[in-house]
Amino acid sequence: MEKGHDVIMQDQTPIVKIGRYKPFYVYMVKCKDGTYYTGSTNNLERRLELHNSGHGAKYLRGRRPVRLVYKKRYRSQSQALKAEVRIKTFTHVQKMGLATWGSF
Repeated sequence: MEKGHDVIMQDQTPIVKIGRYKPFYVYMVKCKDGTYYTGSTNNLERRLELHNSGHGAKYLRGRRPVRLVYKKRYRSQSQALKAEVRIKTFTHVQKMGLATWGSF
């Protein structure tokens, strides 16, 4: 096996991950009260489960259920955090546009 590759076992089957790249995501959810919440994570599915179960961000606890309306994948945590900060400066109308058209 080449240097820099990871082997993961899944149901007794080896899966080779090339390199050490683990994607990070910036995401936006729409709350039941119509507000938007933006965050970043390296495990989007798990984070959404946390939000909808009442764990995770305190802001969302009284605003469940939440629905994913936007996500974008980044190669590094730094890039995802920069995008998250930028989206958090958006107005509600700009966030609606991002949720609808998926770009900024």
